[in-house]
Amino acid sequence: MLITSTNITEIVSVISDHVNQNAALITVGEHTEIDIDNLIEELNTAGLRFMGGLFPKVIHGNSILDKGIVINTLNNLESMFLIKNISTKDYEIPEVHFKQNQDYSLFTYVDGLTSNISHYLSELYEHYGMQTNYFGGGAGSLSLEQQPCVFCNDGIFQDAAVFAVMSMSSRIGVRHGWSKVEGPFIVTKAEGNIIKEINWRNPFEVYKEVVEAHSGKTFTDDNFFDIAKGYPFGIVKDNAECIVRDPLMVNENNELVCVGELEDNTLVDILNGNEASLIAAAEEATKESVAQAIMPRKAIIIDCISRILFLEENFDKELTAITSTIQNHFPEVSIGGALTLGEISSYGEGFLEFYNKTVVVGLFE
Repeated sequence: MLITSTNITEIVSVISDHVNQNAALITVGEHTEIDIDNLIEELNTAGLRFMGGLFPKVIHGNSILDKGIVINTLNNLESMFLIKNISTKDYEIPEVHFKQNQDYSLFTYVDGLTSNISHYLSELYEHYGMQTNYFGGGAGSLSLEQQPCVFCNDGIFQDAAVFAVMSMSSRIGVRHGWSKVEGPFIVTKAEGNIIKEINWRNPFEVYKEVVEAHSGKTFTDDNFFDIAKGYPFGIVKDNAECIVRDPLMVNENNELVCVGELEDNTLVDILNGNEASLIAAAEEATKESVAQAIMPRKAIIIDCISRILFLEENFDKELTAITSTIQNHFPEVSIGGALTLGEISSYGEGFLEFYNKTVVVGLFE
């Protein structure tokens, strides 16, 4: 459901009517002209349980919007939590009781510009393991300036995550469509989301040599992201599609700042993609989720904001590939989601990953 009103009283009334006695997942485009603190206060006054995030853009049906609020009902909610201080690793993951022979889904929004997101996901997985599917995305602003961006009944926060555990099944497809240009290289030194050395050399020098030779373009002081958006890193995985890491900028030491962490001695390839490969991957991810689903209530799309920055006007083709595949099989299913700063999913054998430049499609039953 999409809300375009900026009247807080009206927004709260519409959310209340839509979710009834259930909790609400509230996904907000970052340029929506509302006071989030006021919205939280009024939602609490109305007695609603909720969690949400601010994102560069939201998805509703076949539309992409930087203003507007997308509402999903969190059916069969078991638990909802706020985790603060993600970057410090100084927090506890609460205990949740999982019943045998019951399907569960965990949905999480995390500050996509904080550090140690992968550690947060590892902690979730260590506590809950394969008792639940996992799904979610990184919140934040396209300006890449960290600010409060995830919220719940307790307020709005940065360096934090919110998550809900629901007794419902979910069917998830994940694909990215980027392929190897050169590699593997060894990340010989990393600190959080900063690559400090590749093959014992300055990382930007190595990256620059490969990318300039392949692209025919030259890096200058102000065009790093314009070129780099087409050349992410891929963390090499045995017998699986690599995990993409998106280089955002070069810092004052000529080190590469990425979305998401890397560890020392990680093997990475430098990747490249094109319109056809990315759109085909989005369609394939959707087909995977659709093939597993029986009677889904809703579809949630978590798609990376850097894919629209790369595809530009052709991103409509990617979104249409996703929505038409869902609608061809389940014409009554509502479709919503967000363009995110990192994508979250358990996939394949169930292990939980933080992705970049990737499409994650979830059908929830």
